[in-house]
Amino acid sequence: MKYRVAYLLAIWFGCGRVPKAPGTAGTLGAIPLYLLLAHYGGTPAVAVAAAVITAVGVWASNQVVRKLGIKDPQIVCIDEVAGVLITLLAAPANWIGLVAGVVLFRVFDQWKPWPARAAESLPEGWGVMMDDVAAGAWGALLLLGARAAGWL
Repeated sequence: MKYRVAYLLAIWFGCGRVPKAPGTAGTLGAIPLYLLLAHYGGTPAVAVAAAVITAVGVWASNQVVRKLGIKDPQIVCIDEVAGVLITLLAAPANWIGLVAGVVLFRVFDQWKPWPARAAESLPEGWGVMMDDVAAGAWGALLLLGARAAGWL
């Protein structure tokens, strides 16, 4: 039972099972949660969700990594959920901010600038989650810069 719950969370309720681009599917799968939290709880609710999903994601991805024997299984996409929520913390509350946040997160998730690439070497679920948390932080920094410059 514990593994089933971990698996369901790790694949973000099925997003990780799409045959092409499961990371993008996981990122897009976070949008309904973000919209709900942003509307009803604002930035604090999104921040709490990002922290909780990161912690739960370490546990859930640990279970899947151990069961499958793969360092970072492509089906695990709860890491993208946490990462994009971190980026969206800095997004303005409009569609442009949402799209910019998703695109920036995906760019940094693929590029993996320091410390994201280094975080991949952390053990098990920590490595799965922390590279996306770092990518999310990079996306948030860029959004904050864009907002300060008046571009968003």
